[in-house]
Amino acid sequence: MFKFIKNFFDVGRREQKRLSIVVEEINRLEGRFKKMSDGAMRKFTRTLKKKIAAKGINSVLVEAFALVREASQRTVSMRPYDMQIMAALALFEGKVIEQKTGEGKTLSAVLALYLRALTGKGTHLVTVNDYLARRDAGWMGQIFNFLGLSVGCIVHDTAFLLDSEYNQKSDDERLCHLRPVTRKEAYQADVTYGTNNEFGFDYLRDNMVLNENQKVQRAHYFAIVDEVDFALIDEARTPLIISAPKGKSTQQYYRFAALTKSLSRETDYAVDEESRTVSLTDHGISKVEKKLDIINLYEKDFTVLHHIENALKAKELFHRDQDYIIKDGAVVIVDEFTGRLMFGRRWSDGLHQAVEAKENVAIQQESQTMATVSFQNYFRLYEVLSGMTGTALTSAEEFKKIYSLMTMAIPTNEPVIRKDHEDAIYKNQRAKYTAVAKEIEKCSRKGQPVLVGTTSIEKNEIISRLLKHKKISHQVLNAKNHEKEAGIIAQAGAENAVTVATNMAGRGVDIVLGGEKPGKGKDFQAWQKKHDEVVASGGLHVIGTERHEARRIDNQLRGRAGRQGDPGSSRFFIALDDDMMRVFGGDKIVSLMNRFNFPDNIPIENSLISRSIEQVQSKVEGVHFDARRQLVAYDDVMNKQREIIYRIRDKVLHLNFEKKSLVMEKRIYQRIFTEIDILLDFFSAESDDRSKFVLELAEILPLTEGSRQQLEKQIENKNKDETKVLFQNLIKGAYHSLEQKLGQEKHFNLMKLIILRTIDNLWVDHLDEMKDLREGVGLRAYGQQDPLVVYKNEAFEKFEQLMGRINYQIARRVFRTQLITSTNIPQSDNLVTNIDTTDGMGLKQSDSQRVQRVKPVLSGQSRPGRNDPCPCGSGKKYKRCCYPKYG
Repeated sequence: MFKFIKNFFDVGRREQKRLSIVVEEINRLEGRFKKMSDGAMRKFTRTLKKKIAAKGINSVLVEAFALVREASQRTVSMRPYDMQIMAALALFEGKVIEQKTGEGKTLSAVLALYLRALTGKGTHLVTVNDYLARRDAGWMGQIFNFLGLSVGCIVHDTAFLLDSEYNQKSDDERLCHLRPVTRKEAYQADVTYGTNNEFGFDYLRDNMVLNENQKVQRAHYFAIVDEVDFALIDEARTPLIISAPKGKSTQQYYRFAALTKSLSRETDYAVDEESRTVSLTDHGISKVEKKLDIINLYEKDFTVLHHIENALKAKELFHRDQDYIIKDGAVVIVDEFTGRLMFGRRWSDGLHQAVEAKENVAIQQESQTMATVSFQNYFRLYEVLSGMTGTALTSAEEFKKIYSLMTMAIPTNEPVIRKDHEDAIYKNQRAKYTAVAKEIEKCSRKGQPVLVGTTSIEKNEIISRLLKHKKISHQVLNAKNHEKEAGIIAQAGAENAVTVATNMAGRGVDIVLGGEKPGKGKDFQAWQKKHDEVVASGGLHVIGTERHEARRIDNQLRGRAGRQGDPGSSRFFIALDDDMMRVFGGDKIVSLMNRFNFPDNIPIENSLISRSIEQVQSKVEGVHFDARRQLVAYDDVMNKQREIIYRIRDKVLHLNFEKKSLVMEKRIYQRIFTEIDILLDFFSAESDDRSKFVLELAEILPLTEGSRQQLEKQIENKNKDETKVLFQNLIKGAYHSLEQKLGQEKHFNLMKLIILRTIDNLWVDHLDEMKDLREGVGLRAYGQQDPLVVYKNEAFEKFEQLMGRINYQIARRVFRTQLITSTNIPQSDNLVTNIDTTDGMGLKQSDSQRVQRVKPVLSGQSRPGRNDPCPCGSGKKYKRCCYPKYG
């Protein structure tokens, strides 16, 4: 009875049963497609496209999957297993699947991608690194090409299209037919492979272009995210940011790095490793004030405090060969989850400069954020999103709550016979590393291959030194020699092989027992003999040198052994002073070992303690999940604003001169007339001084002194409505006069550029304001206010101000922008905005006039902020220009 109830509520089991029925239908069509010629199969793709247009995509599912199965057999000599087809069905439906290492996720994705690509909307396969993107595009792309579909590939510095007629020399034959093309061509392909970073950055760049033809991406229709837990969870805490140089790098960073060296962790500051924060104590504050010769650190300048806190973080929380390495005289970030180098990525808010100062390398220029998006919100753009990984179930709740994705486990094709031994727990690091070296030596004697997983480059090299001392031949794989990854992993399953690697080892690459499998022939027979010997020795033995903060990272390491029914084993070695145990509560186990006086070299192997460690991991996962959920809650506010700005931008970008010149004219009029209404409302309520009104209006429409006097007389006896009509007619006349002067098409492009540039410039300023708001809003909790509610309310107000400033500046740029042409740049790019700060007579405004022009705006809807450009047109910030004149 209990078993029946359990099965009834087991959604995963019910889904497996439902999909297995569809798999049986696909199997029944296998004979039909085996009889087809290659040409007939290619033609059948066109038939399926027509059926989709008439009856919908689900009507061809069974036929499409059966077709791809046969095409796979003919092109890459791989026939998808039933379990792979089940996985493909789940991916097609928009689910996250857990498919164990070695079960063929790469091939499973092909079936789902093919069916979705038949719609003609374009599909994306998101991988974790450039190598896998190129490898899979060249390898699996053969199937798509065989069936008449195109395949593109996007990597960090270039893009490719799979072309069977193109051939270049490469050690990997799967990369020979990738022809370099533009990014736009790669995105126009039916299927595009690439990394999460590149897809995200291209999205941001597309929303910064000034010409529609410069956009590269299509609509976001369907994506499969490989290693989905890494892309959507591990990377989710780090938003993608496009930035530009903000100013010269300051030498102050070196000064504060030197200052923090004189501060003591025991007395001057407190470090919270769990929340990764550092704060000065009262003693430390006094010491810093004395060294800097200031009376009050918190009244002097908050930038000083910010520099000090960053310098302390760099000193205590960011470690060389763990969080970053020094390469070619620069600080390069190491990804904490994969161990790979993150070229081009920098920590924000001056933290990267603080680390550079700590390491005494050249400090790079500070930057300003131009565009940003989180991975959560980028991937939620897709109409249908799915993902695959070897470890998804431990994160099922997060996938459901944040991405509305159901998680499903796919059964293995062969039973898993790997032996997962209990953790060996030691009192300290020395005893642990000694035990690890002995375990490796023991396996090496009997020819069993060993993969040792470490959490950092530093610990990776500790193991390497121990093995060198014992004269055990081994390979080291970390971010310092990442270019050798494919070759090292290919031989990691060979007899006697010992591979010491960081977490980067093997995501997307199978470790084959006996080493890399050759083609048929004498080499194959020799390999088969070695393979059998390795199997007899027990298969790959995986050693973890400490537990990771997330259980699924440990499971990924374990999953390197025991693929496709191979034998294998795993064991984790843990020290009670490991980082995770020390920070997150290993003290209870320490007290237990001390109470019973355990020797240092005797490990504890107890399932109860192993479960306690998993509970610690579960606690850490909960902390990180809460942090990511909080990040999403705040970023959702920003995301709504981003969507509105990008939507406005797209509408302007898509305007076409031949068809939409009148639409542009109406948009310009709308913005100018709104500003005129604001001025009319102010003057009718506050003043009857027509000269001030005309002077303020001259900010929008440049007027000579004589024209202003004449206009004052014209409106002297007119009411508000008559004045409004008069000025609207003046604006229309000036607009058409400028249009005739420049030529209709140039004028249209100029107006388009003014709107886009204005939106972009003010959006950048808005991003800075929102970042400052986000950093400071947490203090509202001390006043019994919910920081998130306060953030939402103030963000809404700031966005309304932004929209007002956009209208304000566009209205004042339309008639004050010069057209500058140059023979050195393409005709499409020769429109540059240059704000003219002179009046219609060519006379510069006096300070008194500028004050008069700005003052009426202060009570209107477009009131500038203190850090906004001054409405007087001086080019300075408002607080430095006209604001001081009001006292």
